[in-house]
Amino acid sequence: MYFATFQTGEKTELGLLSTNQTEIIPLQAAERYYCKTATLPDTMLAFIQHGSAALNTVQKILSRLDGGCPMVSLASAALLAPIPRPQKNIFCVGKNYVEHALEFEQTGDVNLAVPKTPVIFSKPPTCVVGPGAIVKNHRHITLQMDYEVELAVIIGKQASQVTKADAYDHVFGYTIMNDVSARDLQKAHAQWLLGKGPDTFAPLGPYIVHKNAVPDPHNLAIQCSINGELRQNANTGDMVFDIPTLIAAISAVITLEPGDIIATGTPAGVGGAMKPPKYLQPGDEMRLEIEKVGVLINTIEE
Repeated sequence: MYFATFQTGEKTELGLLSTNQTEIIPLQAAERYYCKTATLPDTMLAFIQHGSAALNTVQKILSRLDGGCPMVSLASAALLAPIPRPQKNIFCVGKNYVEHALEFEQTGDVNLAVPKTPVIFSKPPTCVVGPGAIVKNHRHITLQMDYEVELAVIIGKQASQVTKADAYDHVFGYTIMNDVSARDLQKAHAQWLLGKGPDTFAPLGPYIVHKNAVPDPHNLAIQCSINGELRQNANTGDMVFDIPTLIAAISAVITLEPGDIIATGTPAGVGGAMKPPKYLQPGDEMRLEIEKVGVLINTIEE
């Protein structure tokens, strides 16, 4: 199941991508039509918080689909970030792919570059924008904008002091995040928040894919292209710390809640590590793709 937040006119709705991925099922309208009930909320965050009851209603809708309830053409809908305004900061993981850790630290020594425990930082909710949105160039504060394709985990159930063995029980699904970064700000400050946190620096989407559709999140092709040039090309199996380890590490300290987002790190190939560096420029198109999850495209402000 691929869940989306979308707009038609001024109305924002929660939807489910059709099997042929050309239409969106508006879930509230579909529930009223097929189930004669009105229990589903109108936001993704509330839907996730409703837990198994909401998912059961969606299953009922799918079992009764007969074409009677009008669907929305995907081409005519404006996709927003699946969670347009997260309830708190996005949890991010630094240097979680070996080759990226090496390029980040500019060394060939794995022991020096690769962290022994997860490096956790965050991006504020004001960073989030959706598919197709313009990412501000922030030329007044940075001349070293960079891209980072990342698999993002969406928490589905409260998690506190969760073991690795139980971690997937607390996952709702997955999406794509672009951890846009201002490398000059990142280097200028001991903490990364200001370099990672400017407005629009977390494109998210295009959908949240339910975990049942991604049986192995550690065997997915992950890529990023800039203006058609392939820059990042790896597999999520290359992560240093896997998803259960990350959930266990964060939840040991901070309670994770339904709708919280964990961005799991980026592979090698970022612009700042190239020789010479290839930082993002006004008008650049960033195309991020993760197998089974989707394609996320955004453009830098002219």
